[in-house]
Amino acid sequence: MRMSSAAHAEQIVDFQRDIWTVSRLNAEARAILEGSLPMLWVQGEISNLAEPPSGHCYFTLKDAGAQVRCALFRQRRRYLQFRPANGQQVLLRARLTLYEARGEFQLRVEHMEPAGEGALRAELERRKRRLAALGLFDEAKKRPLPTLPAQIGLITSPNGAAVHDLLTVLARRLPLVPVLIYPVPVQGEGAAAAICAALALANRRGECDILILARGGGSLEDLMAFNDEALAHAVRASQIPVLTGIGHEIDLSLADLAADRRAPTPSAAAEIAVPAAADLSQRLLSWGRRLRVRHEARRSAAAQRLAALARRLRLRHPLTRLEQHAQTLDRLRHRLELAMQRSLERRRAMLQRRHAALRAGAPQRRLRERRLRLSALSARLAAVVDGGLMRRRQRLANLGGRLDALSPLAVLQRGYAIVTRESDAAVVRSAGEVSNGDAIGVRLRRGALRATVIEASAGDADAPGAGDS
Repeated sequence: MRMSSAAHAEQIVDFQRDIWTVSRLNAEARAILEGSLPMLWVQGEISNLAEPPSGHCYFTLKDAGAQVRCALFRQRRRYLQFRPANGQQVLLRARLTLYEARGEFQLRVEHMEPAGEGALRAELERRKRRLAALGLFDEAKKRPLPTLPAQIGLITSPNGAAVHDLLTVLARRLPLVPVLIYPVPVQGEGAAAAICAALALANRRGECDILILARGGGSLEDLMAFNDEALAHAVRASQIPVLTGIGHEIDLSLADLAADRRAPTPSAAAEIAVPAAADLSQRLLSWGRRLRVRHEARRSAAAQRLAALARRLRLRHPLTRLEQHAQTLDRLRHRLELAMQRSLERRRAMLQRRHAALRAGAPQRRLRERRLRLSALSARLAAVVDGGLMRRRQRLANLGGRLDALSPLAVLQRGYAIVTRESDAAVVRSAGEVSNGDAIGVRLRRGALRATVIEASAGDADAPGAGDS
């Protein structure tokens, strides 16, 4: 049965459909939501608060026109500094997500705090009391600032008005002092950590005699980076004195309390950090006057002492001292002449003794003694050599005689012969070692013979006449 063209086309369309499940749909929607927006700050009122035994917290965040479900999980809830309640205005830092099981749009809360400046000030007071209990604000621990720093370090934003005010005041008061800027953000997320890192870097490099931590004015929220507890600890731990100029005179941060000295504004911090050039000039002039007064006093005292010495010199006539010195010189000259004469006599006697000893040890006599000894040793050596040669000649003659007695040539002289097989040149010692027809060689006392064995008869080699066959 053939399928109609319309039914066939409908079947093809069915094959090409991508049918999603609800779970897949919610998972894809969640991925889109979580990837589309960054972490958000959201403010609203808590309602429908639920706190199950699991430790998680679920509520609705609403304003006058809308509401959204929120989930604060246990691992994040333990960091809360307050107890949430229905009707409370809060500020959330949350990530947008979707609860897949119900398909509900919701916020996953990472941080929550009471909304408004009052909550910030309450938290700031709690931090202040905690750090004060640790001794971070003790005046006894604060160090004096250098009177005339060789180099100043500025930890501030490179683009703010504070750095312009600082540089302007420093250039006006003392333009010769170099300034090194450590650029940092002064508000927002990560600002406190960046300032702590700049403090650590400045201490590690050790290039400055004083560090100025500054920023311009702003709201309490803008200044919260300088109320960070880690920053207060870093300021107190700095090996270089820290001067702060944060906000306006009414602003007082934890960094101000922990610093070695606090200025009401950045400009005031610059005025505290360096003296004015006019003040230095006046101070130098004052020091110059004091130096001239002291120099004049010392010169006057030296002149008085010189006059006193001159009077003492006039009282003691120099001619008398010259005569005494001349008499002393004559006496010393006479003693020197006697000493030189005695020294010459001692050296002359010593020279004579050494000359006599040298004659007694003249080399000609020692050479004669060596020649006589050499002659005697040469005679002894010749006698020893001649005796040894004679003994070795006699021994050689004896060994030659014995060698001749053992030589096979001597046996041949007595009428014997040496028989060898020509096939392998082996010496024939018995008739059994050859066969009839073997070629043999016979060496005699004089000359040699080649022969063929006609008959070989075995016999007793030790019997009389056996050697004659």
